[in-house]
Amino acid sequence: MGAGRVGKDTYSADQIQILEGLEPVRRRPGMYIGSTDLRGLHHLVVELVDNSIDEALAGWCDTISVVLHADKSVSVLDNGRGIPVGMHPTARKSALEVVLTTLHAGGKFGGGGYKVSGGLHGVGLSVVNALSQRLVVEVYLDGETHHQEYTRGVPDGPVAVIGTTDRRGTYVRFWPDPEIFQEIEFSWETVITSLRSYAFLNKGITIQLADERDDQAYTFHFEGGIQSFVRYLNANRNVINQKPMYVEREIDGNVVEIALQYQNTVFTEHVLAFANNVHTEEGGAHVTGFRSALTATLNKYARKAGILKEQDPNLSGDDVRDGLTAVISVKLREPQFEGQTKTKLGNSEVAGQVSTVLSESLTQYLEENPADGRKIIDQSLTAARARQAAAKARDLVQRKSLLESATLPGKLVDCSERDPAHCEIFIVEGLSAGGTAKEARERRNQAILPLRGKILNVEKARADKILGNEQIKDLIMALGGGFGETFSVDKLRYHRIVLMADADVDGSHIRTLLLTFFWRHLRPLVDGGFLYLAQPPLYKLEKGKGRNRQTEYAFSDDQRDDKVKSMGRDTEVSRYKGLGEMMSEELWATTMDPDRRVLLQVGVADALKADDIFDRLMGSDVEPRKRFIQTHATSVRNLDI
Repeated sequence: MGAGRVGKDTYSADQIQILEGLEPVRRRPGMYIGSTDLRGLHHLVVELVDNSIDEALAGWCDTISVVLHADKSVSVLDNGRGIPVGMHPTARKSALEVVLTTLHAGGKFGGGGYKVSGGLHGVGLSVVNALSQRLVVEVYLDGETHHQEYTRGVPDGPVAVIGTTDRRGTYVRFWPDPEIFQEIEFSWETVITSLRSYAFLNKGITIQLADERDDQAYTFHFEGGIQSFVRYLNANRNVINQKPMYVEREIDGNVVEIALQYQNTVFTEHVLAFANNVHTEEGGAHVTGFRSALTATLNKYARKAGILKEQDPNLSGDDVRDGLTAVISVKLREPQFEGQTKTKLGNSEVAGQVSTVLSESLTQYLEENPADGRKIIDQSLTAARARQAAAKARDLVQRKSLLESATLPGKLVDCSERDPAHCEIFIVEGLSAGGTAKEARERRNQAILPLRGKILNVEKARADKILGNEQIKDLIMALGGGFGETFSVDKLRYHRIVLMADADVDGSHIRTLLLTFFWRHLRPLVDGGFLYLAQPPLYKLEKGKGRNRQTEYAFSDDQRDDKVKSMGRDTEVSRYKGLGEMMSEELWATTMDPDRRVLLQVGVADALKADDIFDRLMGSDVEPRKRFIQTHATSVRNLDI
């Protein structure tokens, strides 16, 4: 190393930083709330409601009120015990201030405050405080109102008594910090969906939501708990067993609660798993125990009832979960989550507990309801036959993808690059547009797959029919990741999959059909951020002649009008009828050139809501779709007749 670099690059004790108080949260908010986008913003509300729910689980709270205020703040009020306000023995300040300003401080670490809790990290309220421009807290305790205010995590003054009250509980109002968050506007839909789930998971609790911005209000109260949750999820579906199977039991201090019901409208499983009210999207031990017990119990019942003969093979896990809707909720004293966002449960003992509870209760349910039991087994047998047919079709697809050349039946025009991370494929509506895209593309890393018209609506079909569809087979073969159980992101040939359809109603329908396929059968592509929507222009605007001719493109009616004003009189406006009508140079410049194009990445903020929308709009039942159209008819902005 040259002597000249020593002074510049010396690494010494002076460069070691110690972040005090809540400074780590403001420096690295993503470590605590996942992100600083809208998902992270709404996670602040979840953290506060979690605290109130913990009071409810402890038996002290039965009403929680959430208000979305007009000034972009949110308040949460409960009638629990109230956060302690007395002097903390070691911190030498109010316990309320300790909770609001110290990470990993709370009553959930075995100190006797709570037996069951979702907020084990002790960072919820302090993180909300750290990421708020302003926060106000009031505690109603022993007839007095204790008040304190904060600015970006720093108290404006000590906790003070500002009056008397006959209330009991805690009130927190916060204003998210625009220095931290990209957007600070809360979504009614996102908040109401979260609160509905809390109300389902905690039967008997009342949760109120009010929105001062447009004078909306809603109250949730479900005596049926997760039984009501399952009925809600299946509201627009044709159910097989009218009465959901339900059980709640305590084992070794842990509470296991399960509700399940079968339907034959959508041929996929819909299982939601929760641990201490936290939605464990990645599953965990409770889901493992549930699945093993469900498969074993239904096979045992089918043989005992004589539906499965001795020579018949057992039903697989996929077979018995065909059309299943279930909610699993476990309440644990010492849950082990992965990270602060808690997407997977790690308690190994829970698998056995859930398995035991489900095996016993489901066996009893089937014996008491033999007609429903027969219907469930019949549906599983139908799924087994479809699975066997799908396996043959899948094998055929895989053999073709291995044996055939790069020019596949789907007219795939491949790229020369072989590193998937640098490759992208455009799935294009129509052969004509596919030809234009082929000429326009960057041959090194852009592949083109034209599709002939509209693909199959997979929401109404089982796997065997899906894999029998030529366009879907072409798509699976081109992507290379497989299908169903064999699908793997690691085998993908392209890490950017772009849906490119016309900017009209037919194009929107084709995009929707493709999105339905990806959501239902290639979900890891959506969750992993591999899927994108191209944004082709609607209009071409030209003015002048020869070398002075000016050309602009507009992607909406409003943009067209603005550009016509800026370009002036005599501007010629033409609307594209489709991608195939565009010149290759135009398609490259507007839609495919990485330096100039606009791509929308497909993501899911609320999987439950997405499931419901696909089911409602793409399912076989007409009535839910009709109701949706009637409800939203007046809010349509772009109607193409």
